[in-house]
Amino acid sequence: MNDILIQNTVAFFEKSFGSSPQKTVLSPGRINIIGEHIDYNDGYVLPAAIDKVICFAFAKNNTKTSKVIAIDLNEEFEIDLTQEVKLSDVVWTNYIRGVIKQLQDNGFSFEGFNCVFSSNIPVGSGLSSSAALECGMIFGIKSLFDLKIEKKDISLLGQKAEHWVGINCGIMDQFSSVHGLENKVIQLDCNTLDFEYHNADFKDYSLILFDSNVKHSLFTSEYNTRRIECEEGLSIIKSHFPEVKTFRNATEEQVLSLKDKMTEKVFARVHFVVKEINRVIKACKALDQGNIELLGELLFETHYGLSQEYEVSCEELDMLVDTAKEDDAIIGSRLMGGGFGGCTINLVKKGHENEVKRKFSKLYLDTFGIELKFYDVKISNGTTLL
Repeated sequence: MNDILIQNTVAFFEKSFGSSPQKTVLSPGRINIIGEHIDYNDGYVLPAAIDKVICFAFAKNNTKTSKVIAIDLNEEFEIDLTQEVKLSDVVWTNYIRGVIKQLQDNGFSFEGFNCVFSSNIPVGSGLSSSAALECGMIFGIKSLFDLKIEKKDISLLGQKAEHWVGINCGIMDQFSSVHGLENKVIQLDCNTLDFEYHNADFKDYSLILFDSNVKHSLFTSEYNTRRIECEEGLSIIKSHFPEVKTFRNATEEQVLSLKDKMTEKVFARVHFVVKEINRVIKACKALDQGNIELLGELLFETHYGLSQEYEVSCEELDMLVDTAKEDDAIIGSRLMGGGFGGCTINLVKKGHENEVKRKFSKLYLDTFGIELKFYDVKISNGTTLL
């Protein structure tokens, strides 16, 4: 599905600069199968790169200035590599400026280049187009100038670039964009960056994202509140069970025994976190055993926890998952991402995809007056050189 994107990107480069690119890079978006709000609570996440990508075409231009063209935006900018890198009012350029700054600050030497890029990753849908942009740029510059940068360090440099732009993201997006493998999910420890691959053959099921097309503004304030509540809960657990160092060491039984020592909200948050960490481990086993039906059950359980215990869902997402639960063609569904909008991730029986899309489109439009979007995704390779 990316062949046309690649052809168009290369052709645009040739038309713009009068020569063929020296390097062509594909950098993917990502999904997270399970393990939401667990990265900052010392658990595991289970992301995977997908077959929606940004395609980049690069060539050296033998100057000290780089020129970058965003085909989809019909915009371009130039940056003098001998000058201090500063933030711009043109937001998309800051991700690239951030990459250049991080590479320079970490002692990597490179000269001017020309670059064009185009994407089929839906922007703003929670598929991490910004991480794909950062990691693809780093990978392209690395390849063009033969820089020695390990995969893990591409991820970390991409994360630092995003922090410089002003978005305090975790490492999951960049890591999965770089380390993805076709038909594999990544069990990632976001603290140590230890990881292992697990099978992601969904067999008789398709992976479809339902984009709610809503973004509620609660996310930032509620996210900070959840972190504080979880820290309070962990402190209470530690005070009664000194052997517990992190949520990963805590058991559900321990949490239940301390219910009357916590506020109702803190207990609910902590109960979700401990159960979600266990669900990620169960999900890995289910995938390795090809038990996709069990994985589906775990997705439904996670959504219930995110909605009722962690309270980061919303009316639109709950309606989508509740409806999915009643549909025989869907074996698992949950909100994906931080919450308060965005996508649900769904396991749909093959052969029923179009019927499901028609049904949910009409119901969603009738209920909320909003168009529902759908993204069919497959688990794919991470950032690669063509």
